[in-house]
Amino acid sequence: MLLPLWAQAQVTIDAPKSGWRNSAGAREDYTQAVNYPAASVNLQPGQAETAQIRGRIAGAVKGKPATLVVNGVAMPMEVGEDGSYGRPYGFGSGSNSVEVRSPDGRSRARTQFVDSYQGKTQARLRIVLSWDSAGTDLDLHVVTPDGGHAWYGNRVLKDGGALDVDVTTGYGPEIFSSAAPVKGNYHAYVNYYGSGENTAMLTVARISIITNEGTPREKLQSFQVPMRAAGELTLVKSFVLP
Repeated sequence: MLLPLWAQAQVTIDAPKSGWRNSAGAREDYTQAVNYPAASVNLQPGQAETAQIRGRIAGAVKGKPATLVVNGVAMPMEVGEDGSYGRPYGFGSGSNSVEVRSPDGRSRARTQFVDSYQGKTQARLRIVLSWDSAGTDLDLHVVTPDGGHAWYGNRVLKDGGALDVDVTTGYGPEIFSSAAPVKGNYHAYVNYYGSGENTAMLTVARISIITNEGTPREKLQSFQVPMRAAGELTLVKSFVLP
């Protein structure tokens, strides 16, 4: 049964704005501080609007995540009690698209923009972990060809690759990105760290691997893995960067 338009959730995107822009000189921070025991993705003070995804879903179903799709990569997104949402995101130069879907999937908004700043640092490798349950803590581990290991205890590697945040409250996403990834073998793991009181909660992890983002050679691969119990460590994907 279709609801009338007035009864459906209404999605608005305040940032990013559609059209052309130039982010030269903007303060864009992606690796945020973590406050234990509860850590979620949020906007940091002073974050430039060129590196934000922000808006509101009026009439959103309470207690359920919205869906965020950035340049074709879908992930759950937590919505506040007042329907607001907000998170940082490292957009590249060139064309970018953002879509937000209401928790019930019946309403959506989309924006597309072009960043003309050619000197912007591009993520040539981006690995995105998200999962489908609240109150759970999954962790992304990335092992690089030179022996680097990015995880919540070592979020920034010597070559500049970095994990943005350790999300402990459910859904994610946790994003590893590198502007100059080392060539060779990579391994992406997911660790089911904990699930609060419900230790038997099944959650489905989704890992998306994007290489050469924003170029004609861009490649996107996505994988879904069921995580059944706290303590479980799963190798989701090994791949080679030539």
